Amino acid sequence: MSEAGIHPLMDSESVPDFTTPEIREQTILAHLPRVRVIARRIHERLPACVSLDDLISTGVLGLIAAIDRYDPAQQVKLPTYAEFKIRGAILDSLRGLDWAPRLYRKRLKLIEAAINALEQKHKRVPVEEEIAAHLQIPLDEYHRWLAEAGNLSVTNFGCNSADADDCANNLLEDLAIDENCPSHVVERAALQRLLAESIEKMPSVERTILSLYYYDEMTLKDIAKIVDLRESRISQLKAQAILRLRCVMQKRWPQDRGCTESRL
Repeated sequence: MSEAGIHPLMDSESVPDFTTPEIREQTILAHLPRVRVIARRIHERLPACVSLDDLISTGVLGLIAAIDRYDPAQQVKLPTYAEFKIRGAILDSLRGLDWAPRLYRKRLKLIEAAINALEQKHKRVPVEEEIAAHLQIPLDEYHRWLAEAGNLSVTNFGCNSADADDCANNLLEDLAIDENCPSHVVERAALQRLLAESIEKMPSVERTILSLYYYDEMTLKDIAKIVDLRESRISQLKAQAILRLRCVMQKRWPQDRGCTESRL
C-alpha cells in the first residue's frame, strides 16, 4: 500500500489521541478511501450478487475496530494495522458463504494437478495448450475453467482452507506484522525471493498482469486496455498465474513456520 499523500493523522510517527472524539472522527474519515479500495478489490473477485456497499460497510466497522484497538507499543504502523483489520472484517463477513459449485472447485484442483504434473515432467512452466491437452479438454473449454476459477478465491499459498484469498493474505501479513520475531523478518525475505523467482519463470503476459494488479493496484478493466486483451481474458490469465504460484507454494513453503502466531 502506497502511503504517499496520506493524511497526517495516519502517520504512525505522531500517534494521535483517539480518545478525543474529534481526532477519532478525523482519523476514520482519513482512512475511508482505503476501505473503498480494499472493498472494491475483493468485490471484483466475487459474484455480482454480493453487494459492494455491504463490503464497504463491513470494512468501515473493521476500520473503527482498528482505530479503537490500536496500540502503538506493538510497533506496527497505523495504516498497516488498519488495512489488516479492514480486510479481515470483510473476509470474515464472507466466510461460510460458498457460492461456488463443487464442480468449479473440482476443476480448480484438476488444473493444479495438471500444472504440477507437467512441471515435473518437462522441468519448466507449461503453456496453456499443454495443460488443456493433459486435462484432455479443448483449449476453449480450459479457458472456461479458468474463467470459473477467476470467480473463486484461488490465491491459497500453502493452505488447504476454503478461504484461499484470506489464507494468502494471512500468510504475508503474519510474516510482516510481528516485526519483533527475527524469524519472521528472515521468512518474509525468503518468501519474497521465492515469489519473485516463481513469477520470473511465468509467461511475460502473466508477469505483467500480476505486476499491474498487485503492485500498481489496477483493475482488470484498466489492465485489459494496457495489455490490449479482453477483460475476460485478463481474468483467465490472472487466475492461471495465481494457480501456478499456488502450486509452487504448496510444494516449497511449509504451512507451519516461525514464531507462534500472534493476531492483532
